[in-house]
Amino acid sequence: MQIESLKVFCDLAETESFTRTAQINGVSQSAVSQAISSLERHFNSLLIERSKKNFRLTTEGEILYNHGKEMLQTYAAFQNRMQEIQHVISGEIRVAAVYSVGLHDLPPYVKRFLRDYPDVKIHVEYRRANQVYEGVLGNIVDLGLVAYPVHDPRWEVVTLQKDPLVLACHPQHPLAKHKTINLKALNGQRFISFEPDMPTRKALDKILKGQKVAVEHVMEFDNIETVKRALELDCGLAIVPAASVKQEVAMQTLAAVPLAGNYFRQLGAIYRKSKALSPAIKQFLALLKEPI
Repeated sequence: MQIESLKVFCDLAETESFTRTAQINGVSQSAVSQAISSLERHFNSLLIERSKKNFRLTTEGEILYNHGKEMLQTYAAFQNRMQEIQHVISGEIRVAAVYSVGLHDLPPYVKRFLRDYPDVKIHVEYRRANQVYEGVLGNIVDLGLVAYPVHDPRWEVVTLQKDPLVLACHPQHPLAKHKTINLKALNGQRFISFEPDMPTRKALDKILKGQKVAVEHVMEFDNIETVKRALELDCGLAIVPAASVKQEVAMQTLAAVPLAGNYFRQLGAIYRKSKALSPAIKQFLALLKEPI
């Protein structure tokens, strides 16, 4: 039995998807099927009940998964320790990030890390916050990068930098002329907002409610890029991280006005509690804590 086949089986048990398992392991779906068939021949047991509607491990499959995960964790810890002794930084890092972090905060860190560690490959996916958490728990990604990280016993949280929040608007909007803006001045204004279930929206609603400010949510989107396009059309105002509108401010398609007071967005990295961190992941986390 090969350790690669065991990993493919455990990934399949967690994702319940041949397509996703193939992507995680960089192989074809046919190779995933072959690996499972090889394990079934090796153990002379059916490991997965195959049907079009349901995916379910057999009793033998459950046993192999539970013990297989322990073996993979031990093997990963062994590999990591050997790399540490040999001072080797290589391998892959799979990252899932919410759109605003992945598109605006993360790129300079990835560029610097790859410059310092050219033997490491970093794969970045852009997801909604709930999908980032699911990806971490399902071992689809190694790290999740989110705003306002949720603390949970199932994962570790690494606190990263804080993003200053600004008021973003069309350059011709009357509020664009202000050097700073008090939240009270936003009462009754038309707002371009994130969808209500998103962590950043919840945090902003809490901030506004704390200042007894009520705004009119005229549009709601699930990503920062769409919010910015609506702002460029002068459809309303938005409170966003300063880094997310830096390019538009430089091009003068948007204006960003600092908020009076200490308002920021907390960023965090999460990884599964039981995960053995490779030297590459440890170095990447250390870099993410530094200002760039």
